[in-house]
Amino acid sequence: MRLALVGLPGSGKSSVGRVLARKLGVSFTDSDTVIEQRIGEPIRSYFEREGEGRFRDLEQQVIGELCASRLGVLATGGGAVLREVNRRVLHEDCTVLYLRSSPEELHRRLRHDTQRPLLQVKDPRARLQQLYRERDPLYRETAHFVVETGRPTVQTLVGMILMQLELAGIVDANRVPSAVEPPR
Repeated sequence: MRLALVGLPGSGKSSVGRVLARKLGVSFTDSDTVIEQRIGEPIRSYFEREGEGRFRDLEQQVIGELCASRLGVLATGGGAVLREVNRRVLHEDCTVLYLRSSPEELHRRLRHDTQRPLLQVKDPRARLQQLYRERDPLYRETAHFVVETGRPTVQTLVGMILMQLELAGIVDANRVPSAVEPPR
């Protein structure tokens, strides 16, 4: 089973992906972490020095490798869908879940974040609205399922995702119950 999570920065791809992978008993990979390990520095530094084009080239290479070789859950960077080849590879090689969050919700979550290069601007809320307008159609094109994130907990979102995957016959309900576990 290959699952991939797409969505805007801050939509919960990494947090949800880790818990989802643990529930399914499969590996979790974050494409941004793989990229940072490969370049030996934070993406933000590389992005500023080399530019977005060079970063997207590297991202395309990493996504292609991960989709071809790994079973499990993959969290992608927010801009992974900007290239048609990435959208195609993700859609063909994985079951893709779009974690859809409104720009307002994302701004609430990310207003103090200093690590996301595309949000280091004068008006991050306007930037998130612009990113949403540009990328929402691309996420929808790539995804097999759209999951509205809103404000539920990560555990609740994972439960919702597991139920969708069970209903679609992708996950065996007898092997991985979708019931939301009580907080510990």
